[in-house]
Parts: sequence; C-alpha cells; structure tokens
Amino acid sequence: MLNMLPACRRVTGPRARQTVALARYASTSTKEKFRVLVIGAGSGGLTVANQIYNRFKAAGKPLNAGDVVVLDAADYHYYQPGWTLAGAGLGSKTDFRRPLASLFPPHITHIAENVKSFYPESSSVTTTSGRTISYDSLVVAAGLKTNWDGISGLPQALADPSSGVSSIYSYDTCDKVWHDVDALRSGNAIFTQPAGIIKCAGAPQKIMWMAWDRYQKSGRGNNIKIDFMTGMPSMFSVKKYSDALNALRIERGIEAAFQHNLVSIDAANRKATFKKDDGSTVDRDFTLLHVAPPMGPLDFIKGSPIADSAGWVEIDQETLRHVKPEFGNIFALGDCSSLPTSKTVAAITSQAPVLTENLFSVMDTGKVSSAKYDGYTSCPLLTGYGELMLAEFKYGLVPKESFANYLGDQTKRRRIFYHFKKDLFPWVYWSRMVDGKWFGPSGPFRPKFA
Repeated sequence: MLNMLPACRRVTGPRARQTVALARYASTSTKEKFRVLVIGAGSGGLTVANQIYNRFKAAGKPLNAGDVVVLDAADYHYYQPGWTLAGAGLGSKTDFRRPLASLFPPHITHIAENVKSFYPESSSVTTTSGRTISYDSLVVAAGLKTNWDGISGLPQALADPSSGVSSIYSYDTCDKVWHDVDALRSGNAIFTQPAGIIKCAGAPQKIMWMAWDRYQKSGRGNNIKIDFMTGMPSMFSVKKYSDALNALRIERGIEAAFQHNLVSIDAANRKATFKKDDGSTVDRDFTLLHVAPPMGPLDFIKGSPIADSAGWVEIDQETLRHVKPEFGNIFALGDCSSLPTSKTVAAITSQAPVLTENLFSVMDTGKVSSAKYDGYTSCPLLTGYGELMLAEFKYGLVPKESFANYLGDQTKRRRIFYHFKKDLFPWVYWSRMVDGKWFGPSGPFRPKFA
C-alpha cells in the first residue's frame, strides 16, 4: 500500500546534497567496475540501491562507499502518484519533484548517464556516451515508456492550452488537468483508459471521480455529462473492487463504454475516435478529454538479451532474479519487469526487500534466500474529496487487505484512506521510501525472511 505530505525530508538541504553528489561523481567517474549496478533512479532504483547497501551493513559485511552505483541521466526525481493530486487541485506539481542528485547519500554513487546496451554474458553495459561499465550484480529498475505518439493528435492537443485535452500521466501536463476540470462549466467530459499495461491502472478513473465530485460540489453536476471510455473489459482488474466501482458509477450516473480504445484526437473539432473490440470505430464529441496514454517497454530493454518476447526484463515472479541461469546475477523490479502484477509504487515497496534479500544471498552464498514476492500491490482509488477506496491485492488478483480486520471491507470508501493518499503517503515517500527505509505493509520494519 503506498502512494505518499510533500517536502518533509530531513533538513540537510537539497543544494548541499547535490553539491556532494556532483563532487562524488567527479571523483568516481573513472571507476568502471562496481559491486552492484542499478539502472534507473526512480522509485525502484533509489529504494533498492539504499536497501542493498543497508542489508550488507546489517549483516556485518558492509560494502565500501561507491560499491553501489546508480545510472540515470534525469535532472529530477518525481513522486508520480502526486500528479493525480495536482490534477485534482490538491497540491502544486512542484511539491512532487526533487533534484535527482539531492537524493543520493554519500555512499551511493550516481553516474548521470543512461544505458544504451546490455552485455550480460560479460556482466557489463554500455552507456549512451559509449562508456562500458561492469558489475558483479545488476538491478534493472528503469521504468516503462509512455507512448504519447500512440494516439494520433495527442501530442499536439496536449501542447494546445485551449484544446480541452489533458493528462495526469506527466509532470508537464498534470496541472493542465486541474485547469481544464475547474474551468469547465458545461458539456461532455470524457475520461479514457487504454487497453493493455499501464502504470497505476486505477489513475484514469481516480481523476474522473474527483472531477465528478468537483462538479457536484460546485453546482455544475447537472450541466456536465461524464463518460468513462476504457479499452479494458471492466472497471478494475480485481472483481471485488470492479463490482463496487461499477455500482458507484451507476449510482453517480456516469456512463461507460468498455473495450473502447482511444486511437485519435481531432482537437480542432473536439472529436475523439475510439476503436471497439470488433475493429470498428466510433467518434465521440468532447468538451473536456482526459487521456491515459498507452505504455510499453523501453526501447533499450526491448530486444535486449535480458528481455522476454514482450520487451520486459524476464525475472522469476517470486525471487525477482532473472529466469536464465546464465544471467543469475541480474535482478529487476518495478515497471520494467515481467512481474504479472499492477505497476505501482506500492508494488515496489514489497518487491524491493525481496530483491534485496535474494541479491544479498546470491552475492554472499551463491544461492537465493527464502524471500518470495507474492505479487502484493495497491491502488488507492480516490472516489471524491474526503473519500477513497483502498484496493490491495496479490498475484491471481486476490485481495490482500491490510486494514480489513480493523476497519472492515476495503471496498467501503473512507476518509482515513483519503488522508493516507493525500498526506501520509507523500511524506513517507520522501522521508522514508527513497532512502530505503520503507517496506510496504511492514512499514519501517524490514521483513524477516525464514
């Protein structure tokens, strides 16, 4: 369970930490071999880099400063669940961004480059600058690719401030969502979700529910028609929550079209074209259009030796170790992995300690430990201001609820869950998770593995 109050890190100051990070990069940039190489400094990469270092230290076998390196050329690190909050008017998008270099502790090396190619047979990678970096163990936490060009007309519509088209799926556009939602006085508001894999698959309807509530509370509900157009066959992948959400949709008078996939946008004429499951298309007029774009594996992973046929890093779903024995020093987690579970920050909080334990065990003994990931993930489904349905589940789409024994069935929308999403989770993220000190349902306590 995890999506998380802005800006509550310890007060060493981003600028001071950034200066240290830049100096450290300059002093270590000639080193070409590392004990642990982490690809990507998003939620998964930062979390697991810190947890790996801490795990060796806890075992009395500390790594040297600089033995763990993270490759990522990004300037900023984003708390992406916060983009939904920004899109709902619950915070500024700048609350959910930090300079990436400011987030590295002194003992973790940051190299501001991206990977171009993998050479697992020689335990090395090449960067986009042509540099070769070798490793004892590799962790791939690179995220996924958002295919904005996968919908004809979408990039142009997002760039046009008067198009009525917006998306919470990027830092650049999430504030436009709130602008468009709050400015609408009447007309047709359409919220879309693509077929296939996306990160945080509940987010497309979270922003819809928030818009609906905004319109009701501001007296505009009777003047604005809301539709949910989704490429998926139901409201949510887990039947228990899907049934509850569908009942809520009917109760609130929101129409839905399932297996309708957005394929093109004519912003000038305010028309959206959807492809149905039978291959036919249907046009819909809109005044406001919120788009969840299609997504897929990153190009530099797709087709690489470590990827499966779909382009995801092919790992064992329990150990998070690569399925090929010859690549036994490779692990992955998060959105870039082949794990058959929802791609969320919450999933990473449970994946990271399992990966850490198994990587430590492999480097220490040559074998994986007993640590196994059960597919736990969570989707804090905002359903209005002051209420939230907390979906938690594991492999097989089986509910795995943390609070059911104390609060009852989690399909019931609760204010406390709303404040988890709005206030607690962002604070936990910045003050605990990116430092490797948050372990999902175990909270601040590292899980004990038999």
